[in-house]
Order: sequence, then structure tokens, then C-alpha cells
Amino acid sequence: MYYNEKTIIFKDGAFVHPEQTKIDAYSQTLHYGYGVFEGIRSYETAQGAQIFKAKEHYNRLKRSCELLSIPFNWEVDYLIEKTYELLELNHLSDAYIRPIVVLNPNMSLTAPDNSSLLIMVWEWGSYLGDKLLNVFASSYLRPHPKSTHIEAKANGHYVNSILATSEAKSKGYDEALLNDVDGFLAEAPGANLFIEKSGKIHTPALGNILPGITRSVVIELCNKLGIEVIQDRFKPEFLQEADAAFFCGTAAEVIGIKYYNDIELPLSFDNSLGKKLQTEYKKLVLNQISL
Repeated sequence: MYYNEKTIIFKDGAFVHPEQTKIDAYSQTLHYGYGVFEGIRSYETAQGAQIFKAKEHYNRLKRSCELLSIPFNWEVDYLIEKTYELLELNHLSDAYIRPIVVLNPNMSLTAPDNSSLLIMVWEWGSYLGDKLLNVFASSYLRPHPKSTHIEAKANGHYVNSILATSEAKSKGYDEALLNDVDGFLAEAPGANLFIEKSGKIHTPALGNILPGITRSVVIELCNKLGIEVIQDRFKPEFLQEADAAFFCGTAAEVIGIKYYNDIELPLSFDNSLGKKLQTEYKKLVLNQISL
């Protein structure tokens, strides 16, 4: 599904086939989920393949390592250069890019002294599809911000995401929406939340959510378009009484929400600010407009 006999990945300075890559059976990443990763997209534009927000993503990868005391031994510009080479080797322009930092053997619960970095690319459509979503209010909560570094994109954090998405799909929904530990709206398992109400856009404030790069881009687009953005804490009832809503993320891009816990949002997504932002976001990633 993700690779074939011609696929090439990058590992610690070398381009190799995935089956030539060996992860030690005693890696802390395998045993404890101790590692970090990024999700990045490249797009086919009039100027050729363009990695969207490459520097921001690799800087966040580095920052995630710093927060979790994981050695990061690579320059960001070098990784961007190698990612473009990797896309070319795999003959890809529209692609999903997955850098991951994997730790060395260590069965103790102590910080590592070394790490490896892999980068993989593959064709992957919008993660949540292109149809409006039926969203479930998850019974799972986002981790308490004092229990971990929420702003780090850590492997282990995504057990929470898998549980929430699996629960939603088992009940016939498209995706989950989690609250924080205080009962306020937080985010989807792999995307940030935006809510439209009375001509304004609202989004959960930072602190209990991953500070998404696509989230930042959407806020910049709102500022460019003169749309007021309010970052605050919102109870689930706020979404139930909203006009419209959407998720955004690198994998999901911008995708509208039609139902939240079986309550239909009244404003047609085609007439919403979310649709306008979805259109502008697509133009942006294709280099047709700039911020």
C-alpha cells in the first residue's frame, strides 16, 4: 500500500529500499513510543514539486526532539534538500512526506544518547476524504498538558488518537472530536478544529492542543481575507449551536463538518467561510497565491 519494489526512503544520509532498513528490536521507539515524527505534503505546481511549509515542519520536528530530550543531529536545510531528492527518486510531486526520528536500543526509562532519522514519501489523498464529515463527540480526552509536552508531535501521543478514531468509526461516524481534560473542545485525532458563528471564526486556543502548522496557515488566511478569528475555550454546546465548522491539518487539508454528534450544522458548507478558506488554502499550496 505504501511502497513497492521501486520505492526509495532516506535513512541517516543514505537512500535505500524500505526492506533494507532495519530498526533495532530493542529501540525505545518500538517499546515505549518514544520518538517524534512529522506529516508534510508536497504539491505539483506550475513551478514543479513544492513542499508546503517545509522549513516550518522540520523546525517543529527539531523542536519536538528538544522538548522530549531526543538528540537531533541534522540541519533543517539539509533535510529539506534530501526530501526534494527523495521525491525525485520516487518520481513523486503530489505526495505525503513522513520524517520520523527513531531511538537506539535502551530498555531503561531514560533519555537516549543517539537517534536515527528516516524520511518516507508516498501518494496519499486527503486523509479524511473530500465529503462533509459526520463527527462523533469522543469519550476519550486529550492528555493533560502537565502529563506530557502536548506541543510535541510524539509517536506515543497517537495511541490516544487511534483510540478516538477507532471508537468513532465503530459507531458509524467519520471521525472523532476530543475535549480537553476540563471539558472544553480540543481537536480531532489528527486535525485542528474551526467553528463559524455569526460571521466569525472560532478555534480552541493553544495549550491543550497540537499547534498545527495548517492551523496557523488558516489563521493567516483569515487575517488576509478580513475574517475575524477568536481563539478561546469553548464548550461542546458552542459547536452544537454553530453555523458551520471544519477540520484542518496537513494530512486532512481543509474539510467541512456536516454533523456533530448527530446534530446537523445549519449553514451549507458551500456558503460558509470554511469553504472560502478551503478554496484559498488550495490556491496557496499550489503557489497560485501568497500570504
